[in-house]
Formats: sequence, structure tokens, C-alpha cells
Amino acid sequence: VQLQASGGGLVQAGGSLRLSCISSGRTFSYYARGWFRQAPGKEREFVAAISSGGSTYYADSPEGRFTISRDNAKDTVYLQMNSLKPEDTAVYYCAARLGVSRSSDSYNIWGQGTLVTVSS
Repeated sequence: VQLQASGGGLVQAGGSLRLSCISSGRTFSYYARGWFRQAPGKEREFVAAISSGGSTYYADSPEGRFTISRDNAKDTVYLQMNSLKPEDTAVYYCAARLGVSRSSDSYNIWGQGTLVTVSS
């Protein structure tokens, strides 16, 4: 059972990236999925989550710039990030659990993380 995150990279401020998280080894269509991030020297924080039914939840900090979505046929969840800012620089992690949550401690399945670097 694995989650594989991808799509990170180096982008200038104001740019966009789309992160993807694909699962393998198990069907995750009935799992909630979340995105979290961890900047250097900071704790991991909630970014966005999507329930198995497609309800979405966001942290205040993306301020409407991020959109989470899922394609159950592909067992993939996406995080579209627009108008990126240097403070968005972090390792972004995807996670899965039964039932949606904003708490990273409640997620029991994690991907390996993908680095997003936003230059000013």
C-alpha cells in the first residue's frame, strides 16, 4: 500500500503547480485524502482535504489559491496551486484515512512528499 506524490518543483512567485498523489496496492476511492506541508524548521500543517464524497476543506493560509480534487477512477488526488508565494515553499505530503480530517495525527497512510520551492 503506497501513496506516491509528484509534481513539485521550482517555480517563481505568482506561478502555478499541480501536485498529484496516486495510490497503489489498494483502492482509495472510499478514503478521505489530505494534503499537508512542512516548511524548514516548522511543524507539518494542514493544507486541504477531500472526503470520499468530494467535499473539500481548506486551511486559511492558501486563501483560495489552492484547489483539491480527486479522480476515483485513477485513484488520484490533485492539489492545484495558483498564485504561489515564497511562503508556500515546503515539502508537500499526501495522506489517506477513513473519514475526512484536518489533523495530520489522524492520518495513517502517507506518501513520501514532494518539494515545492517558490522563488521571489
